[in-house]
Amino acid sequence: MMADPRARRRWPRRAGLVAAPLVLAGVTAGIVLDAPGLRNAPQAGAGGAVQVSTAPVVRADLVNTTQVAGSLSYQGSYTLVNQEQGTAFTQLPGPGALIRRGQRLYEVDGTPVVLFYGARPEWRALAPGVTPGPDVAQLDANLIALGYGAGLTVSTYYTDATAYAVELWQSARGLPVTGTVPLGQVAYAPGPLRVTSVTPSLGSVPQPGGQVLTATSPVPVVVAALPVGQEYLVRSGDRVTVTLPDGVTTTPGVVSSVSQVATAASGGPGGPPGGASPAPSGGAGGGQDTVQMTVRLTNSPARPAAGNLDQAPVTVNIVTAQARGVLAVPINALVALAGGGYAVDVVRGTGASAARHLAAVQTGLFSDTLVQVTGGGLTVGMDVEVPSS
Repeated sequence: MMADPRARRRWPRRAGLVAAPLVLAGVTAGIVLDAPGLRNAPQAGAGGAVQVSTAPVVRADLVNTTQVAGSLSYQGSYTLVNQEQGTAFTQLPGPGALIRRGQRLYEVDGTPVVLFYGARPEWRALAPGVTPGPDVAQLDANLIALGYGAGLTVSTYYTDATAYAVELWQSARGLPVTGTVPLGQVAYAPGPLRVTSVTPSLGSVPQPGGQVLTATSPVPVVVAALPVGQEYLVRSGDRVTVTLPDGVTTTPGVVSSVSQVATAASGGPGGPPGGASPAPSGGAGGGQDTVQMTVRLTNSPARPAAGNLDQAPVTVNIVTAQARGVLAVPINALVALAGGGYAVDVVRGTGASAARHLAAVQTGLFSDTLVQVTGGGLTVGMDVEVPSS
C-alpha cells in the first residue's frame, strides 16, 4: 500500500537540520536549532494527533529590538564655590532643589547670592571704569534676559546702560542699589541647576573660594555601556525607547553620542587605570568590553518615574530590524518541510467540511509571536492551522 504523497513531502526532519534565515532579538542565524514554535510535518500514520486550531493571516508591523542596561541620571556636573565675604551662611538649598536664572542660590549674612547663566565664573567686582572683558558681556546678557536691559546691548564695556540695568535688577531683588556688582553677589553656571549636595551647614562661616554645592542640569539622560560587538547597531541621532525604573513605562529618546573609546571589562588595554570597573552604572555585564552610549530623552516628564533618585536603572531598547505592513502568521503555524524550507496549512471552511492544503512560504522577520511570510497565495484573513495549546 502506498503512503499518502502529501504526507511523504511533509515527512519529519529534525528541526536542528533545517537551514533557514531567522532573525530573533536582532541576531541573524543560518541554522534553526530547535527554534521554539516551529513544527515538523507529521509522520504518516502517526498516532496521538496534536489538537489543532486556526489563526488568521494578518497584516502587521514587526519589530525586533536589542536591550541594553543603562542608568537614568542628569546631564552635566557642576561645582559652585563661594566668593562672598561674611559671618554666616543664613540660607542654603536642599538636595534636589531646582534653581533658575535670577533666583537665589544661597544667602550670606541675609544677602542672597543669585544664579546667572554663563560659562565664565565670576572673578572680579564689576563697576563703571573696569577693564573691558567677556565677563561684562556675560552680565549684560543676563540683565537683558531677566528683563532689565531696555536700551542695553551686550558689550564688553561696563557702560552707563549696564549700570542702570544693574540698579533696576538690584532694586527688584531687594539688594543694595549701587549700580555695581560686588564679587560674590552672583554666581554663574551654564544653565539651570539641580542641587545634588551641599557642603557647608547653616551658620557656618563662609570661606571665599570654598565649595558650597554640587549640581547637575535638570536635563534627564541615560548612560549605557554598549557591548563593543553591538556598537554597529546605533549611531548618533538614532531613535530608541527607554523602559523606566518601574519596568513598565517607556519613553522615547535619541542617541546623542556613542563613545569612540572602548572600556575594557577588567581594566585591560584601553580600560580605566588600576582595574576600575566601567564608569556607567547599569551597563552591560558579563566581562564584555563596552563603549559608552548616551541617550537624550525627548519626553521630559518621564524623569519623575525615578523619583528623587540621582540615578536609577533603566533599559534602552534599540530597534535592530523592522518590517512595516507585512503579511504575518503565528510562528507556531510554520511547518518545517522535509526538503527544506517552510509551509503553512491553509484552512478553508469550518468543521468536518473544512479543506486544507499545504502552502510553501518564505519567512522574513520574526517577532516574539509572529513571523513575516510571503508566497503561497496568502491574503489577509485566511486561516492557517496552529496547535491549540
